[in-house]
Amino acid sequence: MARSYEAAITALNSLQTNYAIVEELRRSTSRQEINERSLPETVEWLRRIGYTPSDLNQLNAVHVAGTKGKGSTSAFISSILSQYTETSPGLHKIGLYTSPHLRFARERIQINNAPLSEEQFALYFFEVWDRLENSAKIAGEDPTSPETKPQYFRYLTLMAFHTYLSEGVNASVIECGIGGQYDCTNVIEKPKATAITSLGIDHTALLGTTIEQIAWHKGGIIKSGVRGFAAPQPPSAKEVLAKRAEEKSTKLDIIADHPDLRPGTSQVKLGLAGDFQYTNASLAVATAAEVLRKTGVADISENVMSEPLPAKFTTGLEKTRLGGRCETRFEKNVSWYIDGGHTLESIRLAGQWFASRIQADSSSSDIATKKPRILIFNQQTRNSTALARALHETLAAALGAEVPFTHAIFCTNITYKQAGYRPDLVSMNTNADDIERLSVQKSLAEAWNSIDPHAQTQVFGTIEEAVDFAREVAAEERKVLQKDEAPVMTFVTGSLHLVGGFLDVVETKPFVEMA
Repeated sequence: MARSYEAAITALNSLQTNYAIVEELRRSTSRQEINERSLPETVEWLRRIGYTPSDLNQLNAVHVAGTKGKGSTSAFISSILSQYTETSPGLHKIGLYTSPHLRFARERIQINNAPLSEEQFALYFFEVWDRLENSAKIAGEDPTSPETKPQYFRYLTLMAFHTYLSEGVNASVIECGIGGQYDCTNVIEKPKATAITSLGIDHTALLGTTIEQIAWHKGGIIKSGVRGFAAPQPPSAKEVLAKRAEEKSTKLDIIADHPDLRPGTSQVKLGLAGDFQYTNASLAVATAAEVLRKTGVADISENVMSEPLPAKFTTGLEKTRLGGRCETRFEKNVSWYIDGGHTLESIRLAGQWFASRIQADSSSSDIATKKPRILIFNQQTRNSTALARALHETLAAALGAEVPFTHAIFCTNITYKQAGYRPDLVSMNTNADDIERLSVQKSLAEAWNSIDPHAQTQVFGTIEEAVDFAREVAAEERKVLQKDEAPVMTFVTGSLHLVGGFLDVVETKPFVEMA
């Protein structure tokens, strides 16, 4: 086998669970059985690549769970910690492990806020691969059998741990995949701190259908003797988290906004846009302060949440970057507004952010003249119609208008018309027949027509076609407007897989003005 980055991605994609198997597991195995096997299996995979859970204590981990904002909070924590690497010999490499990726799988495993290079990714990917195959041979198993490798996310988790231990990372921020109690990242026995972001209803097949059940799972990362921090929660969720902390005889602090981090009055310009990010930033400040205290890196006050922010904290918050979250990009004819939203709560927050950009970036005559405003949306695996309705309701309420968009485009997450998925973006856990027939997209278009019959709906099989259509609408609009008119506003939201594919299209196929 070649040992290139491309070969690593091909091998990694072979570890995805295909849709048929996912459905079979759902029918034949109870949720609890799947959950309870997760951690013992992960410990065994760790053993097979030469580690025990106690080895992970070297990573001085911050463990982050939650429904909304865990990626942003993790990025804020990592950025704050990285401000101390130049002045502290005990904190020279910061690991950040997050999911999902947007364009490249190597984005998931970062050191000092930079993704692994292709060479590093391939090196550590195949080191783990070889160790698993060798351990299979020793156990008398067929090393080429699929059973001798963990599935996609668990493999990347093993690889992240191996990478960080090999690279001498001495503080790490580890984001849970799904849940917390049974998530494979929960093999971390002694993190330096834990953080739980805002909770909502998601992944109900594994976590349950109520906020209390979900809080129980997320609270599973709380560890005895380790201080925990949480964003403000609904009362019943807060109660469950408090009980989980009590069971572990530890302290869980609910973090209100830091005085310097209040939307509307804050002088700190966060590196991530959106007023809701101030909640994530405050949680990150409390958590990062605990890590710095625990590792002896900096003399951070116990009263950090009521005192002026340390300068390095402010710098860290302002330098934080995370693609595809409340991100704005400009072309000559189009302003792209990009934010993922995969739950009802997060799609509403995304809609509120876009409404704020409409009010800030539009001329006063835009709505009156019915200037085109375009939506590109997909959510392949969750209740897509409910999310679309919530988005429409949020924007209509915020804008005082019944027609948030003149054009609503629904596409699959397939990247390109000719080439199909970019290799890093291949998805095998969705129903191929649904994608082929555009079932979800047609259903979305029908639902949008029913709530907004004035909007023109379009269905496309690829993200590339959706981008091309938006650019064509904007180019036609440009022809009839003055040259200094603002570009057409296009909102790309829904699945982060859509967002990642969109970013790949606009980076790989930038707008070129025809002569």
